[in-house]
Amino acid sequence: MAVTRFAPSPNGPLHLGHAYSAIVAHDLAKERGGQFLLRIEDIDGARSRPELADEFRRDLEWLGLEWDEVPTQSSRLESYDEAARELLEKGLLYPCTCTRAEIEALKPRLGPEGLVYPGTCKGRLLDPAKPAALRLDVDCAMARAGDLEWEDELAVCMTADPREAGDVVIVRKDAPASYHLAATLDDAADGVTLVTRGQDLFPATHVHRLLQALLGLPVPSWHHHGLLMDESGKKLAKRRGSPSLAERRNSGEDGLLLAEQLRLHRFPAGISLAST
Repeated sequence: MAVTRFAPSPNGPLHLGHAYSAIVAHDLAKERGGQFLLRIEDIDGARSRPELADEFRRDLEWLGLEWDEVPTQSSRLESYDEAARELLEKGLLYPCTCTRAEIEALKPRLGPEGLVYPGTCKGRLLDPAKPAALRLDVDCAMARAGDLEWEDELAVCMTADPREAGDVVIVRKDAPASYHLAATLDDAADGVTLVTRGQDLFPATHVHRLLQALLGLPVPSWHHHGLLMDESGKKLAKRRGSPSLAERRNSGEDGLLLAEQLRLHRFPAGISLAST
């Protein structure tokens, strides 16, 4: 039995890319006699807008999806704190006060998630008055964890290689946890057995597999699906103002028909499916 989840952040409305991702997760669970979960990832500070969660539910219902809802991230802060303390006690995290501008000025190499942090703060005496994030010492963590494998249904059995992403942030300066830590802990807590998400998050899975090993968490399988792209070849995104599901729903569009078209890979004009 597969347990999948759709985990949107209420920092903007859902668009067709979200609809496609939710449908993939929903249908894989239902095809295998499993459970499809909705989890609201609402720890993005002032950007999180609680009223959007109700819009998300209406959007999913409009698409004809059925789900079970699990606790929001904002109700799980204690678990993030506990995990961060465990990693700190193991000597696997270090504080970092660098700003994005300071990191960019160093001209570090590019990795799968953008600029790779060059470890500037590692072993440095820092100003305790400056806000600090906590970064994972990936070399130390890999030495402790050893070789790790994970499976993607659309790819092959992978050996985790999180070094490509560098020393990623585990606890943000402005939030209780990074995506890496929160999503990994939440999937384990919710009993997710098949993590479905876009190909753009494929590199993050290497980091998540490492965190699972370090924290003694169960290991799911993954299904990284293709991304919906606009006519310029960029993935649909909230920040680029991609048309929202709420706008389509409120205009009287047939959500059930839209969902069926997405299943058949028949997309509105200017939108295509591609992998990264």
